[in-house]
Formats: sequence, C-alpha cells, structure tokens
Amino acid sequence: MNSEVDKKYTAWVKESVFGIWFLSTDTWVKHVLIKALDDLESLIDERKQSYPVILDVGSGYGHSLWMLDQRFNPEKIIALDIDPKSELRAQKNIARCHCEVHVQSDNAAELKLDDNSVDLLFCHQTFHHLVDQKRAIQEFFRVLKPGGVLLFAESCRRYIHSFLIRLLFRHPMDVQKTDLEYIEFLRCAGFEFEEQNISRPFLWWSREDLGAFEFFGFPEKPENREETMVNIVALKPDKPNS
Repeated sequence: MNSEVDKKYTAWVKESVFGIWFLSTDTWVKHVLIKALDDLESLIDERKQSYPVILDVGSGYGHSLWMLDQRFNPEKIIALDIDPKSELRAQKNIARCHCEVHVQSDNAAELKLDDNSVDLLFCHQTFHHLVDQKRAIQEFFRVLKPGGVLLFAESCRRYIHSFLIRLLFRHPMDVQKTDLEYIEFLRCAGFEFEEQNISRPFLWWSREDLGAFEFFGFPEKPENREETMVNIVALKPDKPNS
C-alpha cells in the first residue's frame, strides 16, 4: 500500500468476513437497521418534511439509502464508506432510491465536504469502528448546517467487549464507550439534545445470551444494567454557544 492508502486504513478497523456477510442479511435489515431507524424517527423534535442533503456515514451495502430516501425525502444522499468495495455492494439499493446518490470512499474523520453543507447525518453502528472518534465527531459537526440533525445509533462498550462479539466481529477495543460516555462525548462536541431525544434499546441481539433467557420465559431486562445500545437525535445549534 502507498502512504495515502495506509493512512486511510489506519483510521478504521476492517470488519471480519463474518461481519461483512452479516451486514448483507435480512436479520441485519429487519432486526437492527429498521429497528434503529424507527426508534430514531420517534426521537426527532419538530421534524421537517424534507432534509435536502443527507450524509450516510458507513453506508455499507446501502440498505439504509432507500430507507432514508423514503423517510426523509432528500434531494441527494451522500453514501460514505471507507471500504472501496461498498459502492459495488450497494448498487442494488442505490437503484431503489428516487433521489440522487453520490458515493464516496473516504475516512469519516476527514470528510471531503464543505462546512454547513448537510441537513441530516445518519451514523448507524459505524462510530464504534472508527479509531479517531474525536476527529470524526468534529467533522460531523462541521459539515452539518446550523439546525442540522444527527441520527446517532451505537452499540456500547458492554456489547462490543462481550465474548461473542469479540469472536465474530472486529473493532478498535480501546475507544469503545458507555451510553453515558457517548452522551457526554456528543455534548462536548457542541451538539444539543435532551433526555427525550435519547433511547437505550435492550434488543435481543444486544444481550450476551442473544435473548435466550427471555425466549424461555425468564425476565432479562434488569433495571440496573450497563446499557448495550444508545440512540441519540442531536442538533447542531442554530447559533454558536456564547
């Protein structure tokens, strides 16, 4: 690899073969992606009829592209993924979109987009793959327009550090955060949101037993638990904080 390619791939931990396959499955679409989008939509205050420019960070197979197109009525979606193979994988889903789709194979921590150019940024189960999370969140804030919306859905440290996930998937382990740490992280970056804009799902696939205890009739939703997921709808303020 040349130095530019080396730099690009040190910003991201490449997914395992199993992980790449899993992202193509109906289980991922129905039980992970759609669940997250439904939840995030319910957390949006003063929703607009249209978000003209949407940035999908970590678009992968493009399953989210046509869903974002249907739900948020954009004029253009920028599908960003650092894996150069993602554009080919996403062609079928790109074709389902009515809006323009522009594909970029770039690092989320070095977005090649203008300041204040994006109305809505969708980051679903991508942030925990990034090595330089601080720079990435600064880039998210930079490219969003004042009043722009960040839809942020992430698995938390408890889940990423669990045995099964460590076995099947690949992540930069030292940057993983709890739900409270993600909340503070976004606020420190300048984003604004209230408790009503936060959700902490405890879905079956995010549990260490994959929901087996609940399936067999044993309750497995303890009130005092370390959260496995956090969904946040955050805004870039219309005016800079004084």
